[in-house]
Amino acid sequence: QVQLVESGGGLVESGGSLRLSCAASGSILGIFAMGWYRQAPGKERELVAVITSSSTSYADSVKGRFSISRDNAKNTVSLQMNSLKPEDTAVYYCNAEIQPYGGVTINYWGQGTRVTVSS
Repeated sequence: QVQLVESGGGLVESGGSLRLSCAASGSILGIFAMGWYRQAPGKERELVAVITSSSTSYADSVKGRFSISRDNAKNTVSLQMNSLKPEDTAVYYCNAEIQPYGGVTINYWGQGTRVTVSS
């Protein structure tokens, strides 16, 4: 069974930094796109950043402040968040397109990690 487990959330002051990490585990044949989404209270879940084998992309609201990276050998994806703002407060979810052994490629989600930025 494939799982995504996030870590690294917490409380930080405005202007501070946090680094989120997500590790995929289980019977994995291949991992394609990996990304981070977030959902603030009362709002819909939105894409923050995504990384493939050849490219990265970011939401306009985080460009220049956040950086996504992955370690294919360890099946991990990270999100370095700098210059955090109160509006970055949300639950952050890891997402990955994974093909398990003997299965088809589907999207998997982590359980979410809370990020709170105080003003």
